[in-house]
Amino acid sequence: MKNTIALTGATGFIGSTIARRLATEGWKIKALTRKTSDRSPLVGFDVQWVEGALEFDVQWVEGALEDVDSLRRLVHGVEAVVHCAGAVRGATQEHFNQINVDGVERLVRAATEQHPLPRFLLLSSLAAREPDLSPYANSKCQGEAALAVQAGQMSWTVLRPSAVYGPGENEMRPLLCWMARGIAFVLGSGDGRFSMLYVDDLAEAIQKWLLKDGLPKKAFELHDGRPGGYSWKDVIDAVGGLNARRVQCLHIPVAGLRTAARLNLITARLLGYAPMFTPGKLRELRHPDWVC
Repeated sequence: MKNTIALTGATGFIGSTIARRLATEGWKIKALTRKTSDRSPLVGFDVQWVEGALEFDVQWVEGALEDVDSLRRLVHGVEAVVHCAGAVRGATQEHFNQINVDGVERLVRAATEQHPLPRFLLLSSLAAREPDLSPYANSKCQGEAALAVQAGQMSWTVLRPSAVYGPGENEMRPLLCWMARGIAFVLGSGDGRFSMLYVDDLAEAIQKWLLKDGLPKKAFELHDGRPGGYSWKDVIDAVGGLNARRVQCLHIPVAGLRTAARLNLITARLLGYAPMFTPGKLRELRHPDWVC
């Protein structure tokens, strides 16, 4: 199906933004979704507009990365596969690997069964360049390797976005909201630097990828083009300027955060939930150089 892409993670923060951007550019979307997934980020996109207006077309394919048959239905006849789904929370390496490694392998195998072969885009993470920091980072690195090994003759690209922000993002939002109120919680000395990327710019990059074939099979790091990235002071000053108020910095001792991260991991394993704040995530946050 010409101009049709298979998309995973379409109900998430980044995936829904990509779906909206591609739909407005005339692409038809086949989106993988679980029966229990909240499809509200794309409510209305399966409505076909008439009277000459632009037609938004999302075809939902119920299934999961663990379900090979649903993956085959998802990628059947598409021009390209954009894989955004992934696990960002978890208590064990095995949990992350099941989604971020095994899930990639199954989707790639399903894609390579198609004739003609689609192009494949894996949305990874900048964390993949530091796989020893955390189970998450390790799984993203392994996922990239799985794609390279399994793809065969299929054309593929990996994008590693830096810290992505924008409407609907929930991980950085609490910190930014506190800054808007005049308080900035800073980890340790706060002297690390990092690149950032607005979510709409990431969606545009993917749209440009769809229009340009023949790229080398490799990973590309994405950011907003600011040389040297940002410091937390840069972010705090920007939020303070937008809200016309002085922001007070509260430096949180690393030792206390280590204890909190260990306790959260132990509790998560006992109660069976997938934690975000773990010792591995703390090591990611403390890494001094996330600049693209």
